[in-house]
Amino acid sequence: MDNSIWMIVGIFGLLVGVFFLFFFIKFGSLWLQARASGCPVRVFEFIGMFLRKLNSRLIIDVLVMAHKAGIPVSIDKLQAHVLARGNVTATIRSLIAADRANIDLTFERAAAIDLAGRDVLDAVRTSVHPKVIDCPSSESGKQTVDAVAANGIQLKCKARVTVRTNIDRLVGGATEETVIARVGEGIVSGIGQAESHKVVLANPRKISQEVLDAGLDAGTAYEIVSIDIADIDVGENIGAVLMANQAEAEKRRAQAEAEAQRARAVARGQEMEALGKENQAKVILAEAAIPKAIAEAFKTGNLGVMDYYNLRNIQADTDMRESLSNEDDESSDNGGAVT
Repeated sequence: MDNSIWMIVGIFGLLVGVFFLFFFIKFGSLWLQARASGCPVRVFEFIGMFLRKLNSRLIIDVLVMAHKAGIPVSIDKLQAHVLARGNVTATIRSLIAADRANIDLTFERAAAIDLAGRDVLDAVRTSVHPKVIDCPSSESGKQTVDAVAANGIQLKCKARVTVRTNIDRLVGGATEETVIARVGEGIVSGIGQAESHKVVLANPRKISQEVLDAGLDAGTAYEIVSIDIADIDVGENIGAVLMANQAEAEKRRAQAEAEAQRARAVARGQEMEALGKENQAKVILAEAAIPKAIAEAFKTGNLGVMDYYNLRNIQADTDMRESLSNEDDESSDNGGAVT
């Protein structure tokens, strides 16, 4: 019986020895590093990281870095952030940078910013050292922001926008593209409200100040520090171009109306010509019926021979008078000359 107990104790002791041997081979240096740095980690924490397939060296290095910088953070939060596929190193470095710059930033907010896909360390640096972005951006393919003053003169502007990160609005806030678009819109609006391009050229700062006072950074992840007009040039006379285009359009409209009237007149003339030919045909048909009527009158006794000759004499007299009348008209057209 005593031998069995001692055998069990020996096996248990052997297992414990093997466990600690494995532990010191696998995690001994990390355990000593954490303990020597003043942030001891329990043995079972290492076992848990091993079972969860986490990079224990990364977590211990970050834990030691945070502890030495005076950033209170637990190893459980670090493991949770790593399991969520977060960049734990950048998160802790951002907390250290924020602490040195007296920026109120908690681990939970930094982790949320990191998991949202934003560079949290760059965001903290930008909140301390504002950065400058160009308007329009080089990615847009445009070289200048083009706007037209009230007198029709085009102005081409380049602006430089100084922004700092707003940590509170970084998650869910609009990006640089939105800031650039709003600044460009504000410049176009400001120049459009100017009575003359000379006013803008004389005081470009007025336009940039109006844009800055419009609160264009609302709902974005940045706070606009300043807007500066870096360059401004005079472009085309858009007003004159529009007036010329309008005059050309009016001319084309008038030409179209005149052509329509001419077409209507031609159609009307053709219609009257056809009507005249129709009437001539009716006259010819009526004249063709006269001999038949005369013959019928002879048969019925309503027209005698003398009556017929009198009718012919009247017709001949009428033809003679028409002939004389035509000769008088021709002589008057020739200046009264008689040949």
